[in-house]
Amino acid sequence: MKKIDHLALDGHALELFLAVLEEGSVTAAAIRLGLTQSAVSHALNKLRQIAGDPLFAKSGRGIVATAHAQALAAKARALIDEMRSFAGGVTFEPASAQLSLTIAANDLQRDLLLPRFFGHVAAQVKSLNLRLIPSQSPSPAMLRENRCDLLITPLPPSGIDIVQRRLLRDHYVCYYDPKTRTAPGSRSAYLAARHITVVYTDNERLDFDRRLAANGFHRDIAISVPSFSGVPSFLRGTQMLASMPSLLASGVMGGFAHALIPLASRTRTLAELPMFMVWHQRYQKDPAHRWIRAQLEAVAATAAET
Repeated sequence: MKKIDHLALDGHALELFLAVLEEGSVTAAAIRLGLTQSAVSHALNKLRQIAGDPLFAKSGRGIVATAHAQALAAKARALIDEMRSFAGGVTFEPASAQLSLTIAANDLQRDLLLPRFFGHVAAQVKSLNLRLIPSQSPSPAMLRENRCDLLITPLPPSGIDIVQRRLLRDHYVCYYDPKTRTAPGSRSAYLAARHITVVYTDNERLDFDRRLAANGFHRDIAISVPSFSGVPSFLRGTQMLASMPSLLASGVMGGFAHALIPLASRTRTLAELPMFMVWHQRYQKDPAHRWIRAQLEAVAATAAET
């Protein structure tokens, strides 16, 4: 029997294995890692010999992980964490840093913060590769399984190993096309109108919409779109209303008028929208991660002022 050299395993191979597993495609994993498809295939063949398992099987036009590969995923992530801890120093020098970050965020947080964040950080480090993935309805598993380095969300998942910090506080306002209507002057006028809202692809509704419904406020939802960027084309030229974060007024909702949502003072808190960055405890004291979090906080502070 041929002896398997387990010492031939390295961190790059583990990263490649996880990329293929998460992307479900050798081609997509190669693009994500900046490698050729043949390089990924060659490394996978080496991993198959070490693991004694095919790891992936064809399924339609893609591939799926074997049961053994699924079981190895948690071990691979743990080993990468140990390697990172072993190699980590007590200091971090941005000017010489080559960073690869994965941040989970839905379209509001993505468009509001991350273009500025990328420019802000890229100007201070040697190189920066930023990968964005949708957070949808965020879960602790996204952080525990190292699918992302940071999560930005108004609804932080909970867990004793999950850390959060508020980035900013916004609130929902009522957007409308001033060429076709005026702002609703009362709660009854607001509730009587037809509305456009956002429902994400995992069927997750906006927290604002859930809070209204939980407090007995029922609206006529005419149109649901999967992202905030889909609202303007439906709102323009209509009598409809869209309840969305106020910070979008300088972005995707530019050109529309907006007003406070006419709710009673005791229910005005329904329109509040805090935004958090969330990370796993494993990165709490990591110098590079601490620096990255500080940069995101600085960018969020400027976004809140605009």
